[in-house]
Amino acid sequence: MLKELFRRGRSRSGEELELIAFILKRFGYRPENTSFFFEAVTHKSYSVHHQLEISNERLEFLGDAVLDIVIAELLYLKFPEEDEGFLTKIKSKVVSRKTLSGIAEDLELRKIIRYHKGRTINLATLEGNAFEALIGAIYLDGGFIAAKKAIQNHIFRKYADLNKILEEEIDFKSRLYIWCQRSQLDLEYQVINEEQLKGKWRYEVQILINNKPYGRGSGESKKSAEQAASKETLTLVGELD
Repeated sequence: MLKELFRRGRSRSGEELELIAFILKRFGYRPENTSFFFEAVTHKSYSVHHQLEISNERLEFLGDAVLDIVIAELLYLKFPEEDEGFLTKIKSKVVSRKTLSGIAEDLELRKIIRYHKGRTINLATLEGNAFEALIGAIYLDGGFIAAKKAIQNHIFRKYADLNKILEEEIDFKSRLYIWCQRSQLDLEYQVINEEQLKGKWRYEVQILINNKPYGRGSGESKKSAEQAASKETLTLVGELD
């Protein structure tokens, strides 16, 4: 019955047409069953005030899960040599509340969110939650592939620079890795010296990019030495002040 009610051929109301146009422009997806999308933009405060039985909380839960798997796959393919710990850390940055709220603000979701304006509500949080709910709505309406295309081909292409997000949020070694990958350059870390002094180990690392020496760094562990060498290299190539 619900599918019949929202089939493509029926006459749309002005409110529906506005919502469809907004989703199509911002997400690159044309809604079929607009009930999912009206639910996605309805905050609980609006539902309580207007005595409605819907809110976007369940769709937010679903959209969060869809985002997780899409971003996890993207990072898995983007960083084939990195371990689970690295991928987990980066994914948490990409799907952080700060990142999602920023995307939602750029999407201007506050133009379509329905909430009770008589209450003091953090609009940034509201937009971030609505963004996840809309991803959930796309998933229910068009399936996983449609949601994946909206996220990868539209959201992260038009409204979020993934490389910039990563460069701002992650450590020097990861930033250098991304820079080399983007420029299709080979990156190698060489331990050129390791010694134990007064019971403590000291490591010195040299970075090679396309077999040419760049920055050096030292530390009490290989990891800290690699970080120091990466920081110096990023400075040498103009990626750090």
